[in-house]
Amino acid sequence: MEVFQSKEKIKNKIADLKAKEVTIGFVATMGALHLGHLSLVKKALAKNQIVVVSIFVNPTQFDNQTDLDNYPRTLDHDIQLLKTVSKERILVFAPAVGDIYTDGVKSNPFSFDGLEFEMEGKFRAGHFNGVGTIVKALLEIVQPDNAYFGEKDFQQFLIIKKLVEKYNLPVNIIGCKISRETNGLAMSSRNERLNASYKKAAPFIYKTLLSARKKFGTESAFKVKEWVIEQFKNNELLELEYFLIADDQNLKPIQRKSKKKKYRAFIAVYADDVRLIDNIALN
Repeated sequence: MEVFQSKEKIKNKIADLKAKEVTIGFVATMGALHLGHLSLVKKALAKNQIVVVSIFVNPTQFDNQTDLDNYPRTLDHDIQLLKTVSKERILVFAPAVGDIYTDGVKSNPFSFDGLEFEMEGKFRAGHFNGVGTIVKALLEIVQPDNAYFGEKDFQQFLIIKKLVEKYNLPVNIIGCKISRETNGLAMSSRNERLNASYKKAAPFIYKTLLSARKKFGTESAFKVKEWVIEQFKNNELLELEYFLIADDQNLKPIQRKSKKKKYRAFIAVYADDVRLIDNIALN
């Protein structure tokens, strides 16, 4: 398995592959890989001859310095894990911060037609400028035919699709279903920071989403939201940051149910100092 820490070196490798008309898939990660990441890599390998996996903890998408400092960095373990999937068809791109941010660590301003102001955008100032900056840079370096993103970060997935559309980047953005633990908890690198009590409590998030979906079939969105808020008021370990039912295309909060629209429920919860997000299709 080849590991590249210089963008110039991987660009040269990509140029060689492109000259041979090799199809390239791409999976962007911040490392601390788990089975959810591996499922994305496997999907990419099924449709592409070579898959590039980036491992880069992007400082500009963290609004909390402590969260950035505490984010796990496990490059050697990540490489070994990727080798269990393929030793020959995966390229790892693990650059230093200075190799990506050559003019200082700062994000560029982006407009995503309002997607950036909903949900996470209301709670994490500047987050999606950071996402846009790093994803645009990585797509321009790797030049993949297809790029794969998990739908756990559904808002981010829509924003990346908008980014590609606005900048006419020649890549297909493919969404992949949320990978879950056997208890329903959405797989996340952050899960490793949960102590035993919070790990036991965290599956309550998905259980609540399942119940909310069932209620949405017969009750108003307002009543469903009030019910969810009440469930977390009675939970001693988990603190609800937000619960929202929104249009799954523009992320605008639901005003009135329409059979012509598709809706999703989105949730963010604190388990001690670990922030967990999840979502579920409602119809």
